[in-house]
Amino acid sequence: MNPLHESLAQYAERMHRAAGDAHHVASPLGAWLLLALTGPAATGAARTELEAALGTDVDAAAETARALLAAPHPLVASASAVWERQPFAGLDGWRAGLPERTQTGPLPDPAALDAWAREHTGGLIDRFPLDVTPETLLILASALATKVSWADPFQVAPAEQLGPGSAWAGRLRRVLRTPPWGHRCGIAATARAGDVAVHAAAARADGEAGMLVVSVAAAPDVAAGDVLAAAQEVAAAAATAAEGIGPHRRSLFDLPLGETPLWTLREEPTRTFAADGREERAGAVLPCWSAQSRHDLSASGFGFAAAARALGELIGAPRPPYEVAQAAVARYGRFGFEAAAVTGFGVAVGLPPEGVARVAELRFGNPYAVVAVATDSSGGPWHGVPVYSAWVTEPAELPEAELADPPAEW
Repeated sequence: MNPLHESLAQYAERMHRAAGDAHHVASPLGAWLLLALTGPAATGAARTELEAALGTDVDAAAETARALLAAPHPLVASASAVWERQPFAGLDGWRAGLPERTQTGPLPDPAALDAWAREHTGGLIDRFPLDVTPETLLILASALATKVSWADPFQVAPAEQLGPGSAWAGRLRRVLRTPPWGHRCGIAATARAGDVAVHAAAARADGEAGMLVVSVAAAPDVAAGDVLAAAQEVAAAAATAAEGIGPHRRSLFDLPLGETPLWTLREEPTRTFAADGREERAGAVLPCWSAQSRHDLSASGFGFAAAARALGELIGAPRPPYEVAQAAVARYGRFGFEAAAVTGFGVAVGLPPEGVARVAELRFGNPYAVVAVATDSSGGPWHGVPVYSAWVTEPAELPEAELADPPAEW
């Protein structure tokens, strides 16, 4: 398991807890990266608070962030930026330690910030999540974007196959069914959510790097936070497993036959080369879905109060006001998955004294959890890193355009 996973799983739990049980998508990684980049600026109590939020040592987090941003995953476009209203000499040492690819420069106007968001998310996010005011001194930003096609596309099934206990079965006409090959399905045992249904679809990739999008459904009475936590655990295990869903998998022969809200289990005669004469098979049906969310991360517990104090000390503003927000989108369909997140962290002060300036113009089924994990069989820094996660409560109808095989869009 990637050493970053435990820290990110803890941060993800806080983000999803704040978002509640409503349909949403988020990128805990996008927010975590900004904290990690800020960390080396912190000392004393602020550094201790940052390490508690990051779930690891500040220097280790900063090194991890630099490694991820220096060698982007082929299926996860990534960008970071630091913009200042004026070059603050107190930030020179911290700024010099930022990743080489981090954009630096003067504070852009709102239109330029929106253009940056569009450029670095392939147009999936068209508005930067923060507003620039006269009080804004500096902004840190991260962007992550993914658009992938499944290595093996889904088939189409009638929505009634979601089962008689699903409220979605009566609202939808068509859903997705796993093909006979390529997808991973199974039942896994988890500490937080009990036995869960697991489906994992791999993105098509030309080299060693890839992405595995893992869906995890638990019994209807299990809290969303526990399902999301279980999904992080299962997704990390599945991403590092050579096949299947990893060590959490339960043998179907250890479970009772019959119906549950999550699966139907039956036995049938077959011819098999299995040594013990027992063969296990699993398939899945699940809906299309899309989500668009905005998360306010200014509250305590996300670490940005300490980050603002650390930067403020360096620019002569010991306890500056700050704002942190993330815009995130995702879409899951028959032929692929796309998602993006832009996180902005702005530090401000009160209005400066009035003066004069000369300006010259010299001519971007049931609720279940989803985690998208980057993979890299070469063992690079992105391997096993969860990039996006979602809590799905509002499924979408399969678009007519996706009935064609294959569609031009994917």
